[in-house]
Amino acid sequence: MDKKAIIKKARKIDLILAETHGVKKQTSPNDPTEELILTVLSQNTNDINRDRAYSSLRKKFPRWDDVASARASSVASAIKAGGLANIKSRRIIEILKQIKAKSKGYSLDFLKDISDDEIRDYLTGFKGVGPKTVSCVMLFSLGRKTMPVDTHVHRVGKRLGLIPDKYSAEKAHAWFEELSLPLDVYQLHLNLISHGRTYCRPRNPKCEECPLRKICLYYGKRE
Repeated sequence: MDKKAIIKKARKIDLILAETHGVKKQTSPNDPTEELILTVLSQNTNDINRDRAYSSLRKKFPRWDDVASARASSVASAIKAGGLANIKSRRIIEILKQIKAKSKGYSLDFLKDISDDEIRDYLTGFKGVGPKTVSCVMLFSLGRKTMPVDTHVHRVGKRLGLIPDKYSAEKAHAWFEELSLPLDVYQLHLNLISHGRTYCRPRNPKCEECPLRKICLYYGKRE
């Protein structure tokens, strides 16, 4: 694929999506440790259940040290709203123990001072942490230009031609790194999700109403 053409198209998509779903500005980055645990909780569930699970976790265990020293079954009980509680509880406890072994307390602030590759190497060392989780921490907490590829970004990106059609979500993460889009990835990411929820739905997408239909590969094939 012609990367220059894709970047040019991405700029146009970003402008149209901003007009449709609003301009997004990242004003206060999330704490890296909180973002990491949040993203682990988000695996195989939706944002509502993730947030319920996280709120319940912090209510029962106000300090990260409380979580790390708790029984896995107690943590699982607190996060059951997010699903896969037994698996996620063990992962969260182990992640927190690994963080404490490397840094002061449970802070991941040291990630702000190292390169993107070093951040990826460190975070993927945790069991259950893949490209999407790493990208979320990098984008939402560290301000790095990474594109978390969830189901919406993956679907909309392929339909628009931003992501090669046969690429898996995991491969799409590497693809976006390779593209290194010269625009506000934070805004594009959030608006691609909004677009996937409102117009570019998995079933019965609202193609006729979509403001991107003139440059959409999926719509072009339907005509």
